[in-house]
Amino acid sequence: MKVLFYLGHPAHFHLFKNLFTKLIENGTEIKIVIKTKDILEHLLIENNYKFINIYDKERKDNKLQILYALIEKDIKLFNVISKYKPNYLLGTSIEITHIGKLLNIPSIVVNEDDFDVVPEFAILSYPFATKIIAPYCCKVGKIWENKRIGYNGYHELAYLHPKYYKPKKNYNINKYIIIRMSALNAYHDKNISGMTLELVKNIINKVKKEYFIFISYEGNIPEELKKYQLKIKYSEIHDFIYYASLVVSDSQTMSAEAAVLGTPSLRYNDFVGRINYLEELEHKYGLTFGFRKNEQKKLLDKLDDLLIKNNLKEIWKEKRNKMLSEVDDLNEVIYNELR
Repeated sequence: MKVLFYLGHPAHFHLFKNLFTKLIENGTEIKIVIKTKDILEHLLIENNYKFINIYDKERKDNKLQILYALIEKDIKLFNVISKYKPNYLLGTSIEITHIGKLLNIPSIVVNEDDFDVVPEFAILSYPFATKIIAPYCCKVGKIWENKRIGYNGYHELAYLHPKYYKPKKNYNINKYIIIRMSALNAYHDKNISGMTLELVKNIINKVKKEYFIFISYEGNIPEELKKYQLKIKYSEIHDFIYYASLVVSDSQTMSAEAAVLGTPSLRYNDFVGRINYLEELEHKYGLTFGFRKNEQKKLLDKLDDLLIKNNLKEIWKEKRNKMLSEVDDLNEVIYNELR
């Protein structure tokens, strides 16, 4: 059997990396196709995976450029797939559903964002997809519900469940906090605001006497924050999150990663209240807390509330264990669909 994976984001590498291993060990041939996005190529190179890059540039984020880029990627992906002739196409992208339909190859979309949060993605991909693998808590839309393969859990557990993840590096730092500032420049991030420089400075001033501070920043970090810039190998970020005292982030992915690792996380952006898997992590398991742009004071107050607890990580360990006892193995869910 041959399976082609199409990756469009660094998180997609983590999502599928354990499935790569499982498939290869069971005699399946895989091919990895990517588009350029942030550190995706670096992750694949660090982990010794061969890949084909069909779109080696960063596109502009206006609708016309997005459309042109989609057409270009469709054409290039068509050429790769028509030569490789895989049995399945797998990924989180629009393109595989188009080419799968054209070439009569089953396409499986793996997604955890609700359709009303990413409506363009849903409208352009779900009608052509063969199957949609999504958590039960994720809305895929009634019209496409018959295509859903549901499970209890989250993307992040495909690589951060204790079955697959053991921290390798214990950082020699007593207590530290990670602040993640993402670029929020995906097509579905239009008009979405996140962490501001003022808020970050307020957080730093509040915690710097007792905690080391590390800032993960997409793009060129402001000069006044450079001394806090996180400088580690790309492959070490999850170990760094695991041992952190707390994460403050405007990134959905890092907030969820912290939550499933048992590290308290405060997330701050306009997606709060809209994405069901993060709402479940917050309101069902109490592993993360969300704040919108007019709730800076609430975020800072919650930061105070959490940091005065001497046994904060132990509390989160118990919450995490409860969550882990109630979830499915996403890698097994996908693997069973490919058998």
